[in-house]
Amino acid sequence: MTDTEKKKLFWACFIALVATSFVFGLRANIIGDWQKDFGLSEADKGTILGVGLWPFAISIIVFSLIIDYIGYKTAAYFAMGCHISSLLLTLFADGPTALYWSVFLIAIANGTVEAFINPVVATIYNKQKAKWLNILHAGWPAGLALGALTAILLGEASWQLKYVMCFIPVVIYAVMIIPRKFPVNERVEANVSYREMLSQVGGIGFFILTWLLVLGVSQILASLNPDLAVPGIVAFIVAAIAGVAAGFYTKTVGHWMFLLILLTMGPLATTELGTDSWMPDLLQADFTAAQAGWIFIYISTIMTILRFYAGPIVHRFSAIGLIVISAMIAIIGLLFLSKAAGVVIIVAATVYALGKTFLWSTTLGLVAEQFPKGGALTLNGVSAVGVLGMGILGAPIMGGLQDQGIDRDLSTAHPAIYEKVVSEPRELPFLGATRGVDEDKVKALTDEERERLREVRYPNKKAAFLQVAVLPTFMLICYLILFFYFKAKGGYKPVELSGGDSGTAH
Repeated sequence: MTDTEKKKLFWACFIALVATSFVFGLRANIIGDWQKDFGLSEADKGTILGVGLWPFAISIIVFSLIIDYIGYKTAAYFAMGCHISSLLLTLFADGPTALYWSVFLIAIANGTVEAFINPVVATIYNKQKAKWLNILHAGWPAGLALGALTAILLGEASWQLKYVMCFIPVVIYAVMIIPRKFPVNERVEANVSYREMLSQVGGIGFFILTWLLVLGVSQILASLNPDLAVPGIVAFIVAAIAGVAAGFYTKTVGHWMFLLILLTMGPLATTELGTDSWMPDLLQADFTAAQAGWIFIYISTIMTILRFYAGPIVHRFSAIGLIVISAMIAIIGLLFLSKAAGVVIIVAATVYALGKTFLWSTTLGLVAEQFPKGGALTLNGVSAVGVLGMGILGAPIMGGLQDQGIDRDLSTAHPAIYEKVVSEPRELPFLGATRGVDEDKVKALTDEERERLREVRYPNKKAAFLQVAVLPTFMLICYLILFFYFKAKGGYKPVELSGGDSGTAH
């Protein structure tokens, strides 16, 4: 594959990623409209924002297991079809259930995009994986910024009109992808067996993946009928069976370093993607919706620029050194955001953006460099665990914690208003029965009562930043273990596979 062909393929993958996050950024800015139109509580919003991410893991895992057999372009065509179908279903949604399934479908499309773009870029630039995966993932914040900007520029237009704009990047990436030729994966080119690929994940890795997937399926079933939810013990047993079978087949529990990285991915995804989902809404504690949207765009723009220039930064600090520094800064940024007010929030948001910029993309680079035998499976498996952990647990828990705080403070400060708007209790993971605010009941309040409700709501929303700061703290501990491991071995060095020219097209 020539350098020109590689560049054309890279930019096609880049725009495909922009298309996935464009929807994400726009959705984060119209979730308030959905709340009003469909009567969603904060926990309902968390579930919908979550289902916009975690089903991504279903498609990314399935395609990672079969993509070397069916080809990258087949996966790309599937993603295009899902994107278009989901956008149409959202535009014609007539209730929360249709909305839930339309958002679910777009997550499937997004996961399929990730399933082919990550291994493609790691293969065509196999000597500088961390650098080029960072540049590729500059497409994520770029799409976020463009989606949010579209929502703001269209102002008071209906959310349906804003959502139509999502077709633009989808059509562009489709036009760019269709004529491209794709490479043979680096693992396949080096004749690494399928069993050896699976062994990088091992029994424990497949246990984690299966457990989260079963919980995700349970959430789907519960959305149809609460009685269909899979009991926690059943999810554990199914995962244990899958883990034992995988361990028996691969004769390993998995590489310890890969398993440690897996443990960090749910917290990482919630730190970055979960906070991105809530950011415009949370910032309305101090700003108007439009101003909060501009701050969201500002943060995303910083991330885009920094990821484009990641090469020298990764070279200076190494992949593991960079994520250690990033986790430290992310902790400071989230703590700062939880306390800052007024224009100082701009400074806090800048610190937060600097912290989270390289976490996801450099982790992908680290996995690609340390586990090339894992091919698409290890590279995409960490992303799958991240979005599953965030979507099934992280986002709903963030929303549930806000609901609990609002429930507590509103019932104490304004019991009369509380009785008018409180919703029925809802079971949430690790939180139990949680009551939220029923948006349909809010419509019946007087202007003065709505203002009292707002005064209670937004401090609790802002406190979510403080709660999320626990997650990068856990990540930092794990990263330091890896950092000192590499230091003891003489420094960080990528693992290279022997084989032919990984740029061979087919």
